[in-house]
Amino acid sequence: MASLPFVRGALLVSFSVLLTVVLGFGLPALLNAVAKCCGFPETSVTECIVGVYFMFVLYVATPRIPRGSIEVKGKAVFITGCDSGFGHATAKHLHKLGFTVFAGCLFKDEGGEGSKELEEMQSDRMKVIQLDVCSEEQVNRAVDYVSTRLDDSQRGLWAVLNNAGVSTFGEVEFTTMETYRQVSEVNLWGLIRVTKALLPLIRRAKGRVINVASMYGRMGNALRSPYCVSKYGVEAFSDCLRYEMKAWGVKVSVIEPGNFIVATGILTRDIVATTAGKLWREAPPGVQEDYGHAHFDKHMALMRSYCSSGQKDVQPVLDDITDAVTSRRPFTRYNPMEPHWWIRMQAMTHLPAAISDRLYF
Repeated sequence: MASLPFVRGALLVSFSVLLTVVLGFGLPALLNAVAKCCGFPETSVTECIVGVYFMFVLYVATPRIPRGSIEVKGKAVFITGCDSGFGHATAKHLHKLGFTVFAGCLFKDEGGEGSKELEEMQSDRMKVIQLDVCSEEQVNRAVDYVSTRLDDSQRGLWAVLNNAGVSTFGEVEFTTMETYRQVSEVNLWGLIRVTKALLPLIRRAKGRVINVASMYGRMGNALRSPYCVSKYGVEAFSDCLRYEMKAWGVKVSVIEPGNFIVATGILTRDIVATTAGKLWREAPPGVQEDYGHAHFDKHMALMRSYCSSGQKDVQPVLDDITDAVTSRRPFTRYNPMEPHWWIRMQAMTHLPAAISDRLYF
């Protein structure tokens, strides 16, 4: 029997060929008939289709077109989740570009390695702050700290990068409501809390709000419902905020990283083992009996296989964050991800669910 990846690939190729044939022959014929009825030359329709297709290919294949850059000197950015991963790398990168960086670290007061490394830079433009985005008190204290260290020439805070987040996994019936609450408290409510507190400073500078969501903020996946729920919320909040901030000249962008598990270390075999044990222990007896240990172990083995997957370098994310911070006309959404994940996201968000479900589940 053919392997599942082979079947999925064959289905995707077959659908692509069918779509190409339909669009290549059926659509021009239909448009030519309409053009003929309207008295236009038939060839003009085909030429228009070729022109549109050519522009699409250029859009997909060509590098990003420069859209101008802002003056970095004198501008400050606030970043959450700087202990490790994207936040830590971005703090160092933007500091290197010349920004004043307020780096929020969860474990600063506990002597965390990430915050220590940033402090050891001994730069006046790198200011490390203790920050738990779930704590109203710590957020307010951080905002007060930032406010007192922005001089008049900076005219407010140029950008906030909401990066702090947590990840988890588990089937819906194995996941407690407390887990849903904890994940959303960090990924969504913490992001909103920080944004609301800093918006007056951002509006003053006509700056930027940049929220790190995920490809799972655009499409769901099995075993990831708590994470997906929180990231879908980030996407919705960002859209609403973008509409409201337009009148103030504030740009709102969303970063939607793909699989960077290896690069960030957000999921390890130890984390999978600990989480798996917790999920099974806390599951109701009826759920344990209905699903069975074999089914549960199969899915946990799948999660373990993800620990060594994904891109090994966070540079694509850094490049997109940098563009969102420095471009005069930043994009609404950035998709730093491998091509096969980008294709899957487009399929999941644009094709009828009956087709995308058949392809991927």
